[in-house]
Amino acid sequence: MRRNLQNGGRLRPIDLARGHGLSTQAVRNYEEAGILPVADRTPHGYRTYTSLHAGALRAFLALVSGHGHRAAASVMRAVNQGAVDEAFRLIDESHAQLLDDRRTLQAVESALRDLEPTVVPASGAESASDAGTGRGGTFIGPLADKLGIRPATLRNWERAGLVRPRRDPRTGYRVYDKADVRDARLAHQLRRGGYLLEQIAPLIAQVRSAGGLQPLEAALCDWHGRLSDRGRAMLTGAAELEAYLRLRD
Repeated sequence: MRRNLQNGGRLRPIDLARGHGLSTQAVRNYEEAGILPVADRTPHGYRTYTSLHAGALRAFLALVSGHGHRAAASVMRAVNQGAVDEAFRLIDESHAQLLDDRRTLQAVESALRDLEPTVVPASGAESASDAGTGRGGTFIGPLADKLGIRPATLRNWERAGLVRPRRDPRTGYRVYDKADVRDARLAHQLRRGGYLLEQIAPLIAQVRSAGGLQPLEAALCDWHGRLSDRGRAMLTGAAELEAYLRLRD
């Protein structure tokens, strides 16, 4: 790529693509999406790129690692449209989300530390004091509101085995006791951490039977690592974006 830039400073789509392990169609798609500046055309209609386009592509790919494809694309479109302040705002939002995810992880760890070291009753079991009543529990609507999710999400989690509410024998309504609320909170926080339902179900099952933190220690360690990786990727993306902004000045 450097040789091509030195020879007239022009790059063919294939030159730009090969330098980043992409297809020429991907490069064209990025240009059409506004991620790359509009390319000049030869008299025959072929695209020609420059170091500016190479810098934009480097910045975009670096931003993807830390901010995700959608946010990275929005940042690059804003920069290419001259709306640099909007690009910075979008980056700030990603950093705020990372901070929020760190706080969520801390909340998960705090919740797990507070788990009572007791075995949760098997599915379908209920205490004599709760049998036939809704006392000591909560219904699906209030619990969904408290977690900021839809009741349908709780029903989906129930089908996946993440929560196991009993049914009020008089009304048929789901009743979530303290253990169910705990499991729902853990499921909600782990989902925010990027875990799939099939990954969460065995963890919660182990917590129910073991009543302790050990089953989640590996998951929490992995979560810490992924947050750290995102933070470092954001630093790399910031450096490449700054380099691209300098090319545009």
